[in-house]
Amino acid sequence: MPPLTIALLRRLIRSSHYVVSIHAADELEDDGLTILDLENILLTGQIIERQRDRATHETKVVIRGQALHGSSCCAVAKLGATGRAIIITVYVEG
Repeated sequence: MPPLTIALLRRLIRSSHYVVSIHAADELEDDGLTILDLENILLTGQIIERQRDRATHETKVVIRGQALHGSSCCAVAKLGATGRAIIITVYVEG
C-alpha cells in the first residue's frame, strides 16, 4: 500500500473516498465543526507529523489546516485497507 501523502489524501477527500470515525464525528460536534470544516482542514492543510502505531505498525498522519471560519485545526488520518482515507480524530488547536 502506498504511503499517505498530502496529494493522495486530497485526491481521496475530493472524490469522497474517506470515512469519518465515530470518535472524529463526536469531536467535530464537540468543537462546533462541520464536515465542510473537516474537508477544508484536509484540503488546505499540510502533514506536520507521521506516527507509527506500536501494536498494528500502521502509519497515521497529523494534518494542520484551517476550518472555514479560520481556526487552526488538526486532523489525524490513515489509509485504510480498502484504499479509503480514515479520519481518526479532529481538534481545534489551542
